[in-house]
Amino acid sequence: MATATSTSTSPVPAQRRTFSELLTTDLRALPVVIGLIALWIFFAFQSDVFLTPQNLSNMLVQSTVVGIMALGLMFVLLVKEIDLSVAAINGVTAVLMAKLMVEFGFSPWLAVPASIVIGALIGSFSARWMTFVGVPSFVVTLGLGLALNGVQLLLLPPTARYGLMGTGIEKIAQTKIEGIGSWVVLLVGLFAYAVLTLSNAMRRKRAGLPVSVSTGLVLPLAGGALFGVILLLILNSHQGIPLMVLIFAVMLGLGGYILKETQFGLYLYAVGNNDEAARRAGINVGIIKMAAFAIAGSVSAIAGVLAASRTLGVGVFSGGGVGGGTLLLESIAAAVIGGVSLFGGRGSVHAALLGALVIGTVQNGLNLMGVENEIRLIVTGLLLVLAVSIDKLIEKATGQQAF
Repeated sequence: MATATSTSTSPVPAQRRTFSELLTTDLRALPVVIGLIALWIFFAFQSDVFLTPQNLSNMLVQSTVVGIMALGLMFVLLVKEIDLSVAAINGVTAVLMAKLMVEFGFSPWLAVPASIVIGALIGSFSARWMTFVGVPSFVVTLGLGLALNGVQLLLLPPTARYGLMGTGIEKIAQTKIEGIGSWVVLLVGLFAYAVLTLSNAMRRKRAGLPVSVSTGLVLPLAGGALFGVILLLILNSHQGIPLMVLIFAVMLGLGGYILKETQFGLYLYAVGNNDEAARRAGINVGIIKMAAFAIAGSVSAIAGVLAASRTLGVGVFSGGGVGGGTLLLESIAAAVIGGVSLFGGRGSVHAALLGALVIGTVQNGLNLMGVENEIRLIVTGLLLVLAVSIDKLIEKATGQQAF
């Protein structure tokens, strides 16, 4: 009897552990996807314009800057840190880029890389100060962000604005790929996605981990192909693939490769889960954090370039406005809503995409409904609080099951 009882009860903890693992990884994005679909259905009933190809294309473009910022922040959040200066880096590097082109005659091919390098250096400086002195990243990046706001004002001309029309930067936002070229882009993207998926499956198999052909290969590839075809048909109904959206997609692919296929990605998760254990395992925690902040800074600079291209200029409004404005809030909200944990060690590139789509959908839908900006800020803030609360509840639930 005792043997029978122990045999019958032993599978339960294993099932719980399996569900716990799925809840913190694969299934973490499911509530976000369901919520996004619900938002689309709701706004479709509120406005006949919402689901039109033109509006969906515009919404994707509007979500690009926030999505790229969230992608950069994800690397910092993975190592259990926070960077409150990313919006300021976005603004000051965009103004620096414009100053180099307008006042000093630099080519965009020189000014843009220069601004990206400056963004990376600012980010690595934050991490170096944090690790060397021991000041929390919250304080360092908050103070640095305020300082960068002042630098941004100093770099601006007396008119407080640089116009970028005719510099070539405006072509980034204006360029769209349609026709055969758009299908070539889709095929290349699907091929790269398939290679990454197969590589991940083979790596898991070599490590002795279970690999499901249906859920690990067939469903992701089929789902990716279906999503890509539907999205392309929608975008081709309105001028084609915006170059800004394509840049975001490429950055998501690169981010996914770094996190899943490189030793650096493994170190990021290790440091975020337990930095002391990572240090004892021989990982240079300080260097990993510096690299994460450098990536966040350079990615913020790229987002600044794209934002400048859309607005055809830079000024005190760049980077969400001096003081960070709503861009900082929206970037953090997008990363966390998408599934990146504020407590480190958990997150994927899907989070930047899903979170940006949620933020973009809410803003676009409420704007079509004629809702005031104050209400949009309230909704965005509440979404952030809700996402963090859910993340904390998941952490508590999985922690209880671990014991």
